[in-house]
Amino acid sequence: MRIATGDSGALSDFYDEANRYVHAIALRILRDPDEADEITLDVFQQVWRLAGSYNPDRCAVTSWLGMMARSRALDRWRSIQARRRLIAPEQPEGLEHVSPADGPETLLATAQQQQRLRQALRVLPDEQRQMISLAFWEGLSHSEVASRTGVPLGTVKTRIRLGMLKLREELEHAGN
Repeated sequence: MRIATGDSGALSDFYDEANRYVHAIALRILRDPDEADEITLDVFQQVWRLAGSYNPDRCAVTSWLGMMARSRALDRWRSIQARRRLIAPEQPEGLEHVSPADGPETLLATAQQQQRLRQALRVLPDEQRQMISLAFWEGLSHSEVASRTGVPLGTVKTRIRLGMLKLREELEHAGN
């Protein structure tokens, strides 16, 4: 990688080639274009610093970039969530993406959706509910869930998949 030799032109070319990929990952996680822009810049600064340690035998460059983008975006997402809880701790859980400007109908519909989701989660076995909570509400990857819980990775994936299928069934049943 020419970037490892300090070639800033190589970094510029690489940025032009790969910035949309990094931005898309960050945007999917953060759902905020400005935050995704910042993460994209952070990732390419990290590429500049760590280019010498990149080993193409370990993974493809897109995997390396994707891992950095995902990791930074999840860290930012967790930080934003923590800040929101500090600023507005009285806000009902799950309503953080609803603006009061949306009106009472939207607030009511969101609260009802959250209630249906909580009821559907109660139906799941504890181990499935725990895995889904760690993966979706704490933003952990499957391997991070496995590491935190001490459960094998394959078992984590199976529990999440089965739990999501049960949730879908419950939510479809509750909607009828």
